[in-house]
Amino acid sequence: MAAKILLVNPPIYDFTAYDFWLKPYGLLSVAGFLRKMADFTLFDFLDRLHPFISSQKQSQPDRWQRGLFHFEIIPKPKVLAHIPRHFRRFGLPGSIFGDFLKNRQPYDFVLIQTMMTYWYPGIQEVIADIRKNCPNAKVILGGNYVTLCPSHAKTLGADLLIEGTNLTPLWEYLGITPDLNQPPLWEAYEKLNVGVTKISDGCPFNCTYCSVPKVYGKFRQRPLEHALNEIQFLASRGVENIAFYDDALLFDSQNVLVPFLHRIIKNKIKVNLHTPNALNARFVTNQLAELMVQAGFKTFYLGFESASADWQKKTGSKVFSGELAQAVQNLTSAGANPLEITAYQILGHPGIAVQQLEDSMRFANSLGIRGMLADFSPIPGTPDGELCRKYVDLDEPLMHNKTAFPIILLGNDETNRLKDLQRKLNRLLPNGSTS
Repeated sequence: MAAKILLVNPPIYDFTAYDFWLKPYGLLSVAGFLRKMADFTLFDFLDRLHPFISSQKQSQPDRWQRGLFHFEIIPKPKVLAHIPRHFRRFGLPGSIFGDFLKNRQPYDFVLIQTMMTYWYPGIQEVIADIRKNCPNAKVILGGNYVTLCPSHAKTLGADLLIEGTNLTPLWEYLGITPDLNQPPLWEAYEKLNVGVTKISDGCPFNCTYCSVPKVYGKFRQRPLEHALNEIQFLASRGVENIAFYDDALLFDSQNVLVPFLHRIIKNKIKVNLHTPNALNARFVTNQLAELMVQAGFKTFYLGFESASADWQKKTGSKVFSGELAQAVQNLTSAGANPLEITAYQILGHPGIAVQQLEDSMRFANSLGIRGMLADFSPIPGTPDGELCRKYVDLDEPLMHNKTAFPIILLGNDETNRLKDLQRKLNRLLPNGSTS
């Protein structure tokens, strides 16, 4: 008899959260590899097409199907009590999950995806409900939180932790041999309007503030046909917006992205493509920009981090101001909407002076594109994260919170002033927004 496996994407406990094409891609990929060998059910607390969520006014999406999660304001954890923000639980009410479990046959295994380290209270909630309603089910955790905070993850009471990308312990624990040629289990959703994909894993760079090398390792290309099949499957389901979760989407583009885009164009796959993870502007050539626009890319998020050349050199030499300007010119010349081009800049990094950040914000604005402040999270095990031990207790994952840390470092008034400045600069753009 096939094993019965429940997949859970947990609720988010945080000051803020937004559906930025957020899907449990890793969880769905694992289930896809096993789709012919096990009986799967998905419960996604963050599914905004769930009947309960879609009935809420706040769930209305924007033109690219991004939007707000359902939430309730809850008491702040003790260690974050001094942060002057409301703390929230995002996602479906727990009562819906409880009713879901009571009305189902017992599960053999429960797989839970973990993402941000400081979201672990949502995992605690799920495990407590599982132990209450499915006491014989084996709980398995994998993902970023487990990889970056393994000692802390052990305290949550799961039966198995999967660190990193080596899934052999999982296959052995389940007693199932995977078919690694299978696509993610997107059919687990009754309704679907957004999908995600990857054409590569890992990253070749070693930026001092980034956890990707630690979590995903070095850059590796995925088989082109696998990614193409994923896109085609999603398009056949009526999905119109697909986000790339690659951490180095443009690296070695002649051998990775370019052949993929040519196939998208040749096969006449009509979808809107998006890049929520920062693109390396250095690689946005005129030819690549034209091909991306032709293939259907609509939004472009560029990693800029700082206009300070000295800071860039110290942290990995990712991209300099002139390279950002050239990338913007190439994209707009290719037909990209400048208001759909966004430059990420880091707010609250201990090595970026406030004046440097303001200079970066104004430089991006001078290019006619939107800026977005990416709140810095002090990630343990990264060089820049470890520098932050003098400000916060990194052994408590709640202190990695990206809303909290800039306030701890800069103060609430200064943090608010910088965010207000970014909104003001965006409003100054032609048809600018307030975001």
